[in-house]
Amino acid sequence: MEPSILLAFAVACAVISLAPGPDMMFIIANGITRGRRAGVIAALGMSTGLAVHTVAAAAGLGALLAAAPAVLDTLRILGAIFLVYLAITTWRASRKAVTAPEVPVQTRSLRKMYVMAVLTNLANPKVILFYLAFFPQFITPGGWAAWIQFLVLGAVLIVVGLSVDGTVGFVAGALSELLMRRPAIRRRLDRVSAAIFGALAVRLVADSQ
Repeated sequence: MEPSILLAFAVACAVISLAPGPDMMFIIANGITRGRRAGVIAALGMSTGLAVHTVAAAAGLGALLAAAPAVLDTLRILGAIFLVYLAITTWRASRKAVTAPEVPVQTRSLRKMYVMAVLTNLANPKVILFYLAFFPQFITPGGWAAWIQFLVLGAVLIVVGLSVDGTVGFVAGALSELLMRRPAIRRRLDRVSAAIFGALAVRLVADSQ
């Protein structure tokens, strides 16, 4: 695989990563409600999902989906359920009066959020379609095996995506921590995050139509 192809792919990944999408909205929502660590960990969860997509694509994901299209619908439904859960719990949290300084998010809670970020990415059908439609354009015949090229391109996407998403999550968390000192603002931010989670769930369901 030529360096020029990898460079062109990296530039394309940067442009795509900068465009707001469901994954970035998920990261922003968690950064807003839980702070910088949560925003960065959400980004790590998304990158983990991309790693799974990369391995699946290299192993022949297209053949699997062609043989069992219900797999895609199952992933989409699971993702929608998790997002609805996040929307409900975040909305409930916004209704509670904030009378004390914010308590640091527990490690267990961050682990749970990380898992949800991974599942949210895995349940996004457009990520799967992106791998199937975009990656083949950069696969060159001869030389490295196709599955190796898929893994290399996936690694580039993950590095670029994590750089962008991690920065977004950190900034969203930093800004929210400055605003969280005011209870009224915190309630509004929680409700905005709940609306984002709900909208993402609706979008996943709508994509199945």
